Amino acid sequence: MFSISTLGDVVRIPPSLFGTTLKKAALNILKEKYESMINAELGYIIMILDAKVEEMGKMVAGDGGTFHKVEFDALTFYPKLQEIVHGEIVDITDFGAFVRIGPTDALLHLSQVMDDYLKSDVKSGMILANQSGRTLKVGSTLRSRITAVSLGKAATMGKIG
Repeated sequence: MFSISTLGDVVRIPPSLFGTTLKKAALNILKEKYESMINAELGYIIMILDAKVEEMGKMVAGDGGTFHKVEFDALTFYPKLQEIVHGEIVDITDFGAFVRIGPTDALLHLSQVMDDYLKSDVKSGMILANQSGRTLKVGSTLRSRITAVSLGKAATMGKIG
C-alpha cells in the first residue's frame, strides 16, 4: 500500500551548501539519506516530497556544519498481507513468475497462479495452462493477493509472495 508519512530528523548542513536555501539543502541531504531505503515500519521509502526546516540550527565545536531539526513527508510503499495489488510480469522462471508491484518485484509461484496444471516455458517467457489454454507472459498485467512479506534488512531487498 502506498502512503505519505510525515517523519522527523536532524540534518547536518555542510558549509559547502551554505550558499543554497536551507530547504533545498535539507531536501538534498534527506533524499540522499532516505530515498530507496527499506525501513521495517514504513517499508520502501520511494521519495522525499517536502520538508519543513527550523531556521535556527545548532553548531558543534570543531564542526563547520549546522544542525537543523526537520519534518518531512515521504512517499512509502508497504506491502500488506492479503492486499490485492495490480502488477506486471517482468520475468518467468521454472517455479513461477516475478511481478512488479510498486517499487519491487514479487514472486508469483506456479501453485498460486490458477486452478489448472501449468507448464513454465522459460525460453519463450510464458506460463501455459494445459486445460484452459490460458497463458501468462512477460508484460502481462494481473491482479494478485499478497500472501507473504519478508522485507530485507537495511539496504537489502526483501521478498514478497
